[in-house]
Amino acid sequence: MPGFFLRRQKAGICRHKGYAFFDVERILKEKRPYGFVLENVEGLVTHDKENAKDKIGRTLKTILAHLKDLGYKVSWDVLNAKFFGIPQERKRIYIVGTLREYPDLSKFKHTTSVLSDILEKGLPVEHSQFIDNLLAHYPIEELEGKSLKDKRGGENNIHSWDIEMKGFVSKPQRDLLNMMLKERRKKKWADEYGIDWMDGMPLTIGQIRTFFDHPKLEELLNDLVQKKYLRYEHPKKKAGKRREPDPELPKGYNIVAGKMSFEISKIMSAKDIAPTLVAMDMQRLYVTDGDGLRTLSLREGLRLFGYPDDYKLDIEKSLGYDLLGNTVVVPVIAAVSARVLELYCKEG
Repeated sequence: MPGFFLRRQKAGICRHKGYAFFDVERILKEKRPYGFVLENVEGLVTHDKENAKDKIGRTLKTILAHLKDLGYKVSWDVLNAKFFGIPQERKRIYIVGTLREYPDLSKFKHTTSVLSDILEKGLPVEHSQFIDNLLAHYPIEELEGKSLKDKRGGENNIHSWDIEMKGFVSKPQRDLLNMMLKERRKKKWADEYGIDWMDGMPLTIGQIRTFFDHPKLEELLNDLVQKKYLRYEHPKKKAGKRREPDPELPKGYNIVAGKMSFEISKIMSAKDIAPTLVAMDMQRLYVTDGDGLRTLSLREGLRLFGYPDDYKLDIEKSLGYDLLGNTVVVPVIAAVSARVLELYCKEG
């Protein structure tokens, strides 16, 4: 069947930026294939919405209108790889069309799997000061399914103070930090400051005393600032599309949290599925192997996108991660393409 497949990483459509769709439109117009399959990130569905209640944005409306003008009968849907036998949470929009009939993107046969189905065993584990420190604080069996970040609380999160990453943390200080994680996100503190709510407010010592009244509270807080578990900073106010510190408001204590706080972002559970894999994050996703931790092998990465084991990727792991983070899920593409082929074959 004459045709082609095209994907791109970011949602959006704009002539002067040279986005790919207009090349797709040009090829369809010149070559007139019977059908096509397009894939993109889920965000394309709502990109550039005219009204908040709209189900789809102007970008997708424009794409669909252009395809219709070319004479194609077009269907689209958002499909998740986890229902196609792939242990990965990966939602993508699929836009398909033919010159004769609307392809049916409903009622696919769903199959599921978990990470243990694709993981290799006995591979070399990794060592670093961070990993050794983590294993010194937690037995290996307790690490599966844990995320490492200071932004959120919960039993599935490990924080920098839980592993004393920046220095000793006493029991009262650990309790204080865990309570601040919850309190700092409450809108009432923004109301006290008289500013728009922000996700993670710095809290003054007076505000902290309302939920953690310790006789040595100031000493505990200042020690945590010195060790860089906390920052002492002004609340932020809106400045156009950004936020910036407001020096007219009293300083408070805030959790030091960044997206790249840890060399490991998550230790995936073999009984679960992987999060959506993207190039920049794959090197920070780990699994347990025996009594140690390691990153995914390239073979495991390929399996997480449905590539057969005889498919080779003979490149460095970091380059392989870049390719995998931007690739498609083979079983989903196969299932969607089969719907187009069925229509083509039916017409003889």
